[in-house]
Amino acid sequence: MTKSIIATEHAPAAIGPYVQATRVGNMLFTSGQIPLDPVTMEVVAGGIEAQTKQVMDNLLAILTAAGADSTHVVKTTCYLKDMADFVPFNEVYASYFTLGAPSRSCVEVARLPKDVLVEVEAIVCLD
Repeated sequence: MTKSIIATEHAPAAIGPYVQATRVGNMLFTSGQIPLDPVTMEVVAGGIEAQTKQVMDNLLAILTAAGADSTHVVKTTCYLKDMADFVPFNEVYASYFTLGAPSRSCVEVARLPKDVLVEVEAIVCLD
Protein backbone atom coordinates (compact mmCIF):
# COMPACT_ATOMS: atom_id res chain seq x y z
CA MET A 1 0.00 0.00 0.00
CA THR A 2 1.22 3.51 -0.79
CA LYS A 3 1.75 5.91 2.06
CA SER A 4 1.76 9.68 1.46
CA ILE A 5 2.23 12.65 3.74
CA ILE A 6 -0.33 15.47 3.91
CA ALA A 7 0.96 18.91 4.91
CA THR A 8 -0.46 22.42 4.79
CA GLU A 9 0.71 25.82 5.90
CA HIS A 10 -2.84 26.47 7.15
CA ALA A 11 -2.24 24.22 10.16
CA PRO A 12 0.66 24.31 12.61
CA ALA A 13 3.89 22.74 11.42
CA ALA A 14 4.99 19.67 13.33
CA ILE A 15 6.96 20.52 16.47
CA GLY A 16 8.55 17.09 16.66
CA PRO A 17 9.30 13.98 14.63
CA TYR A 18 5.83 13.57 13.12
CA VAL A 19 3.69 14.86 10.23
CA GLN A 20 0.32 16.60 10.15
CA ALA A 21 -1.33 13.58 8.53
CA THR A 22 -0.58 10.35 6.72
CA ARG A 23 -2.71 8.89 3.94
CA VAL A 24 -2.72 5.14 3.38
CA GLY A 25 -5.10 4.06 0.61
CA ASN A 26 -8.39 5.81 1.21
CA MET A 27 -7.69 6.36 4.92
CA LEU A 28 -6.20 9.50 6.48
CA PHE A 29 -4.74 9.54 9.98
CA THR A 30 -4.10 12.96 11.50
CA SER A 31 -1.66 13.74 14.23
CA GLY A 32 -3.15 15.29 17.34
CA GLN A 33 -3.85 18.96 16.85
CA ILE A 34 -3.32 21.42 19.66
CA PRO A 35 -4.44 25.07 19.72
CA LEU A 36 -1.44 26.60 17.99
CA ASP A 37 -1.93 29.51 15.63
CA PRO A 38 -0.40 28.23 12.36
CA VAL A 39 1.22 31.61 11.62
CA THR A 40 2.75 32.46 14.99
CA MET A 41 3.04 28.89 16.31
CA GLU A 42 1.86 30.24 19.68
CA VAL A 43 -0.93 28.81 21.81
CA VAL A 44 -4.09 30.87 21.25
CA ALA A 45 -5.29 33.01 24.12
CA GLY A 46 -8.50 32.11 25.89
CA GLY A 47 -10.11 29.20 27.60
CA ILE A 48 -11.43 25.87 26.42
CA GLU A 49 -13.80 27.38 23.84
CA ALA A 50 -11.09 29.39 22.07
CA GLN A 51 -8.64 26.51 22.24
CA THR A 52 -11.16 23.99 20.92
CA LYS A 53 -12.04 26.30 18.02
CA GLN A 54 -8.36 26.59 17.05
CA VAL A 55 -7.84 22.84 17.34
CA MET A 56 -10.82 22.15 15.10
CA ASP A 57 -9.78 24.84 12.60
CA ASN A 58 -6.33 23.24 12.43
CA LEU A 59 -7.86 19.80 11.95
CA LEU A 60 -10.18 21.04 9.18
CA ALA A 61 -7.26 22.73 7.40
CA ILE A 62 -5.49 19.37 7.24
CA LEU A 63 -8.66 17.67 6.00
CA THR A 64 -9.03 20.32 3.30
CA ALA A 65 -5.43 19.75 2.19
CA ALA A 66 -6.30 16.06 1.80
CA GLY A 67 -9.45 16.83 -0.20
CA ALA A 68 -11.82 16.02 2.66
CA ASP A 69 -14.12 17.77 5.10
CA SER A 70 -15.73 17.01 8.44
CA THR A 71 -18.26 14.62 6.85
CA HIS A 72 -15.37 12.27 6.02
CA VAL A 73 -14.28 11.92 9.67
CA VAL A 74 -15.12 8.47 11.03
CA LYS A 75 -13.40 8.61 14.46
CA THR A 76 -11.81 11.20 16.70
CA THR A 77 -9.84 10.88 19.88
CA CYS A 78 -10.10 13.91 22.13
CA TYR A 79 -7.83 14.68 25.06
CA LEU A 80 -8.90 17.18 27.72
CA LYS A 81 -6.70 18.51 30.47
CA ASP A 82 -9.77 18.76 32.71
CA MET A 83 -13.00 16.81 32.23
CA ALA A 84 -14.78 19.75 33.86
CA ASP A 85 -14.35 21.38 30.40
CA PHE A 86 -16.36 18.59 28.73
CA VAL A 87 -19.59 20.58 28.20
CA PRO A 88 -18.02 23.73 26.67
CA PHE A 89 -15.65 21.55 24.63
CA ASN A 90 -18.63 19.58 23.30
CA GLU A 91 -20.50 22.74 22.29
CA VAL A 92 -17.64 23.94 20.08
CA TYR A 93 -16.75 20.45 18.82
CA ALA A 94 -20.35 19.72 17.79
CA SER A 95 -20.51 22.88 15.67
CA TYR A 96 -17.92 21.34 13.32
CA PHE A 97 -20.03 18.22 12.70
CA THR A 98 -23.39 19.67 11.65
CA LEU A 99 -24.19 16.68 9.39
CA GLY A 100 -23.56 14.09 12.09
CA ALA A 101 -20.75 13.48 14.50
CA PRO A 102 -18.21 10.66 14.09
CA SER A 103 -17.39 7.95 16.61
CA ARG A 104 -15.30 9.39 19.41
CA SER A 105 -13.28 8.73 22.51
CA CYS A 106 -12.74 11.56 24.98
CA VAL A 107 -10.41 11.24 27.95
CA GLU A 108 -8.87 13.43 30.60
CA VAL A 109 -5.08 13.42 30.61
CA ALA A 110 -2.55 14.68 33.12
CA ARG A 111 -0.73 16.97 30.71
CA LEU A 112 -0.70 17.97 27.03
CA PRO A 113 2.05 19.54 24.91
CA LYS A 114 2.67 23.21 25.77
CA ASP A 115 0.21 22.79 28.67
CA VAL A 116 -2.79 23.31 26.37
CA LEU A 117 -6.32 22.41 27.43
CA VAL A 118 -7.30 20.20 24.48
CA GLU A 119 -5.93 18.01 21.68
CA VAL A 120 -7.88 16.19 18.95
CA GLU A 121 -6.82 13.61 16.36
CA ALA A 122 -8.93 12.06 13.62
CA ILE A 123 -9.27 9.04 11.36
CA VAL A 124 -10.82 9.94 8.02
CA CYS A 125 -12.22 7.92 5.12
CA LEU A 126 -11.51 9.69 1.83
CA ASP A 127 -13.95 7.68 -0.30
